[in-house]
Amino acid sequence: MDFQSFGLDQRVMDGIEAMQYDTPTPVQEQVIPEIIKGHDIIACAQTGTGKTAAFLIPIINKLLQSQVQEKVKVLVIVPTRELAVQISQQMEGFSYFAGTSSIPIYGGGTGAVYSNEKKALTSGVDMVVCTPGRMISHLNLGYVDLSSLEFLVLDEADRMLDMGFFDDIMKIISYIPNKRQSLLFSATMPPKIREMGRKILNKPKEINIGISMPPEQIRQEAYVLFEEQKPALVNYLTGDDKMKSILIFSDTKVGVKQLSRSLKSKGLDVEEIHSDLQQSEREAVMNRFKSKQLRILVATDIISRGIDVEDIDLVINYDVPNDAEDYVHRIGRTARAGAHGKACTLIGTKEQRKFASIEKLLGKQVEKTRPPEGIGKTPDYSPESYKPDNRGHGFGKPGFRKDKNRRKPFSGRKAKDSAR
Repeated sequence: MDFQSFGLDQRVMDGIEAMQYDTPTPVQEQVIPEIIKGHDIIACAQTGTGKTAAFLIPIINKLLQSQVQEKVKVLVIVPTRELAVQISQQMEGFSYFAGTSSIPIYGGGTGAVYSNEKKALTSGVDMVVCTPGRMISHLNLGYVDLSSLEFLVLDEADRMLDMGFFDDIMKIISYIPNKRQSLLFSATMPPKIREMGRKILNKPKEINIGISMPPEQIRQEAYVLFEEQKPALVNYLTGDDKMKSILIFSDTKVGVKQLSRSLKSKGLDVEEIHSDLQQSEREAVMNRFKSKQLRILVATDIISRGIDVEDIDLVINYDVPNDAEDYVHRIGRTARAGAHGKACTLIGTKEQRKFASIEKLLGKQVEKTRPPEGIGKTPDYSPESYKPDNRGHGFGKPGFRKDKNRRKPFSGRKAKDSAR
């Protein structure tokens, strides 16, 4: 199958060719025809499967047939600023010959940015790609007219619900017409997503695209160690001069700041990205990283999805992701476009069961690499024997022993995680 088989407008086809898209991905093959037919969609599809193009291409095609003028016709709601920017940029590419317009709307900008957003919303723009909070800010001021909206898209719906945006999303939907075409995309499909789907979708077509496993070009390694040994191991891994571009994930803003500060103290070229930074600061850091002016980037999961950077040599999971599928998203930042890459995960004592869940999802064991000699003695990998108590202490094989009626860590070594 090729894109010609969808019967798209030639202007859309010209945009697809300019974006260098040749063959539809599985999600595009299934989603594009259903959107063209006018059906609502609930689709389970991972980042990296081509789902953004799967909804942009048919929506642009239908916008060319729209009779509505100078009104917002499409509303795409996303969880993060980065994803809003990325979708808007792809919209510009695909619609270059079609002449349709779009604007990303997200928090953290200057007053001038807010004014530009207001101007677009009042004068009319074909597509708005927004984060929930910023859109509600505009709606509360009373000048936004969504009465002519034709398409509603919720992208990464599971992540938005995890971030507590359910009420915000439903409030935004209360401003738009009931007669519309609605598309919901989610990486996972838990009951809460299906409940949302029942509220906002009309007889949707269900499409499921299995999780995309990490490509074989990624060399996956894991290090089993105590939490306090992680900084030394990161120093070792980042000391490899062959790794020209390194992305490090930490679960928390505090963790990102501490790790970034530690690496800078070693004289390394490193910057950080997290939600405490202004959007302009985050964009400046990301642009430096994309252009290879910055070697090491430390970040929270804010960029694990919706980041398009080529030639990342090494991804380091300083903390094991809480969600097994987030692991796939994180390490998928390397080995893009057929290149080779390396992904290393640092497994602390209390993270062993989480990593075992990741291996279960992958359907295989990830190689456990022995740390360098200077790291010191490390625990065994025994996730089945680790049982945290209600105080957060771990009982099990790695570094623990029984003492009369209670269990406690060996006195010779502290086997505790640093505060996050």
